[in-house]
Amino acid sequence: MVNTTNQTSNDAEFILVGFEGQPELQVALSVLFLALYVITLVGNVGMIAVISADSQLHTPMYFFLKNLSFLDICYSSAITPKAMLSFSTGNRAISYNGCAIQMFFFSLFGTTEAFFLAVMAYDRFIAICSPLLYSVIMSKKACVLLVAGSYLFGFANCSIQTGFTFSLSFCGLSEINTFFCDVPAVMQASCSDTLVNETVMLAVCGFIIVMTAIIVLVSYSYIIATIMRMPSAAGRRKAFSTCTSHIMAVSLFFGTVFFMYAQPGAVSFPNQGKILSVFYTVVIPMLNPLIYSLRNKEVKVALERQLRRKGLF
Repeated sequence: MVNTTNQTSNDAEFILVGFEGQPELQVALSVLFLALYVITLVGNVGMIAVISADSQLHTPMYFFLKNLSFLDICYSSAITPKAMLSFSTGNRAISYNGCAIQMFFFSLFGTTEAFFLAVMAYDRFIAICSPLLYSVIMSKKACVLLVAGSYLFGFANCSIQTGFTFSLSFCGLSEINTFFCDVPAVMQASCSDTLVNETVMLAVCGFIIVMTAIIVLVSYSYIIATIMRMPSAAGRRKAFSTCTSHIMAVSLFFGTVFFMYAQPGAVSFPNQGKILSVFYTVVIPMLNPLIYSLRNKEVKVALERQLRRKGLF
């Protein structure tokens, strides 16, 4: 008979299974994660620096992009350093409190990013569909409130997810079948009945994903309709060019998150999401600054302008 005593005291530990394999594989993973993390930091810090330094980028669109870069740094930092340490040292233990803290901040930044992407879609909608009212609607105060609201929704979700998950019982030395304290994997490690928790996760995450996705889809429906009515081909290309980077970022983020959290069976079959989890925790925060710098002419011009000022170009 399974002992259902809740052994979740402050000195309790979990084991992060990660990617099992030979020591050579663990070293390779550690090097890979380090390389991706360095690129993430350099890319996002660089994006923040360029936007902050160039007055021509002091617009609502780039205000949101700067905040997205900051969020990506925090998002990746909640997971990657601990994963690198586990791969390189072989010490896969994480304390009960450490696991709860990691889950809290990962859920906070992940949820906030979903709302950020929705806010950025709304910003493009106003810019293209109501350009004469853009400066009035997207005032500095409105932008700050939209960012604060995104964090507020993120805080609400991470509090719910972390609170419900760590109200479960964990018997003995629990193994978490991934490389970080993700909600579905931690649920599976519990010796409690997780039906209520799974239902809450599916309902809350599904609601967040659907609501933010609807904002994005409705915004782009109006954007596309407005662009197609433009008489000038050059005007249409210019309007589309301001949206392509965001569309790519949205597709990458929502595509992976949906399969991880908003479908039944996410808890029962965690192995299928282990590779996906690497993508949305480590790769996407690295790709976002590359997408916005390589696909955005204004950012490239601003970067060249800053390099010239410093005599580096």
